[in-house]
Amino acid sequence: MKPPVPLQPDIAAEYKARPRNRLRRAATILGRGALFLALVYLVLLIPEPRASDSPGAGKQPFVWKQDHFWSELETQFIQARAEGCPNLRDRIDTGLAATQSLLGQCSGIVLPPDDPIFLNLETGLFRLAPLVAVCPQRLNDYIALATRARSEAKIQSLHWDLNAPSPRQRLYRLLFGTRMALEEVMLQAPSSVEVPENITGTATASSAPSVRLLGIELHSGDILVSRGGAPTSALIARGNDYPGSFSHVALVHVDEKSGRASVIEAHIERGVAVSSLEQYLADKKLRIVVLRLRPDLPELIADPMLPHRAAALAMSKATSHHIPYDFAMDYHDHSAQFCSEVVSAAYEPTGIRLWKGMSFLSSPAVISWLGSLGVKHFETQEPADLEYDSQLCLVAEWRDRSTLFKAHVDDAVTDVMLEEAKPGESLPYQLPLLPVTRLAKAYSWTLNLFGRVGPVPEGMSATTALRVKTISQRPCRQSEVRPWAS
Repeated sequence: MKPPVPLQPDIAAEYKARPRNRLRRAATILGRGALFLALVYLVLLIPEPRASDSPGAGKQPFVWKQDHFWSELETQFIQARAEGCPNLRDRIDTGLAATQSLLGQCSGIVLPPDDPIFLNLETGLFRLAPLVAVCPQRLNDYIALATRARSEAKIQSLHWDLNAPSPRQRLYRLLFGTRMALEEVMLQAPSSVEVPENITGTATASSAPSVRLLGIELHSGDILVSRGGAPTSALIARGNDYPGSFSHVALVHVDEKSGRASVIEAHIERGVAVSSLEQYLADKKLRIVVLRLRPDLPELIADPMLPHRAAALAMSKATSHHIPYDFAMDYHDHSAQFCSEVVSAAYEPTGIRLWKGMSFLSSPAVISWLGSLGVKHFETQEPADLEYDSQLCLVAEWRDRSTLFKAHVDDAVTDVMLEEAKPGESLPYQLPLLPVTRLAKAYSWTLNLFGRVGPVPEGMSATTALRVKTISQRPCRQSEVRPWAS
């Protein structure tokens, strides 16, 4: 056997250097890859240009200016609880009778919004609330009184200009204030007391096809105004010159042949969509109000099926082509629609122009925050303000008692956030997460091309998505929540 031929020195050196060369090339490739990824990250880290500042609606936001009165009510509640319910019966009976008397005095006549009777009515309802909270067995009496007061206020508002400050404030104080007082009473009731989830409002006839939901008879063309469970829902409800209780609007359609009920609504994730009643409720709701056109409107007298025609039109448009979500909140241009616009656009061709009292957003903090989320129109149609439209009757209201406190907490936290916000400052967001979120947006955009929904909603930028996340992660401080303070 011949011995192996020894390698030449230069060949041996090259053979030994191969592993080192491979490692060197791998390190070079990895280094260049890391440098490329770092450059991509830095490019994706470049913030969006700041949106130009808007003056907003230029109105004066409503302020209660009654901190002393709220403290007085809280003290009254503590004292009443110490006295005990048996010692409060006469005071409750007297308060109920006095308020009923006030309602009797204004019923059937037309009064201006600055008539003293309305302030006395408001004060009487507020002063009764702490007493009834201690005696929950009188809750039904208080509910009946509050419901009658709200109905009478809506009747009086038929003769008021709801875009003028004084009438708008009076109606807001009576409707929103009464709801908050009633809910404070409900929140104080022990778990052993049955608190009704459904409260019937004004009996309002309709010729449109109907269906039942949560024990309430719904008709085609009815409007569902609700409050969602997300923290952003609180911002929508409270970010208003007249902070309210609602964040979403939807339209009911009932097929006259099959009896099948559908809900037409706009979602930020997928634009205008048609849902079943089950799907509508699956999206968390803390409260729902059913609004219906007044049957004595000239348009309804001429065409009793007008609400159904409006709902059918909305259904046809929603199913025939894609309508993206309108983050700008431009209710004039229906090519994209936000939730309120779905309803107003449906009724517009029938001659019914909803939102007799427009929504105004004038607070610098609200303008900065909503502007940073894409809102461009600050005189618009917000869900909470539809309740004050004199063309509509409140047919029923449903509340989820288990989450009622959550709604009040979210409201209180949002109010504090807006109070602490510096005018002109956009909603903050975590800048280091921007590159990853932009990649998620690109992935979502690709899915949108095929009619699917991605992690970042259509029409929402990556920066906006991060700002929404900031709101959702806002911690609650217990000191921010006080009873009797709306």
